[in-house]
Amino acid sequence: MKERLARLKAVQKLIKTYRIESQETLLGHLQKEGFIVTQATLSRDLKLLKVGKISDGHKGYVYSLPGDDDDRPETERTFIHDFLRGYISIEWSGSMVVIKTYSGHSDPVALAVDNLGLDDVLGTIAGRDNTVFVCLREGISGEDFINRMKETIPELEI
Repeated sequence: MKERLARLKAVQKLIKTYRIESQETLLGHLQKEGFIVTQATLSRDLKLLKVGKISDGHKGYVYSLPGDDDDRPETERTFIHDFLRGYISIEWSGSMVVIKTYSGHSDPVALAVDNLGLDDVLGTIAGRDNTVFVCLREGISGEDFINRMKETIPELEI
């Protein structure tokens, strides 16, 4: 029983720490942690923990624990979801950042950036359809912006 509880805690920690897309990937992480389990056992563990799969906002699905976002206000989760659903790529030159979005998503993506409380951002301009321009504060680079975004949105892929 003790091993099972430790394994369940490890599964929770791994799902919170990594982008886990499959049971095979999770099994590999568990093995690195010293847990040797079968796929059937892992499947039962996932069911017991009520683990589900959610869209990663791009091209696939990742495991998620119930209540994963409970520590974030609802509005912040909404802005993060809108950003992940709408952006395609982020590029920068110095303190200027351009975010390419899917058609019609420039407004929600700009609104998300404006409302995520990023002190590095002076403001955004949403293009008519699929581009957002982000102006950063003096001394803040595009790379600094990306690092801050990744802290705020761990699921963000650049």
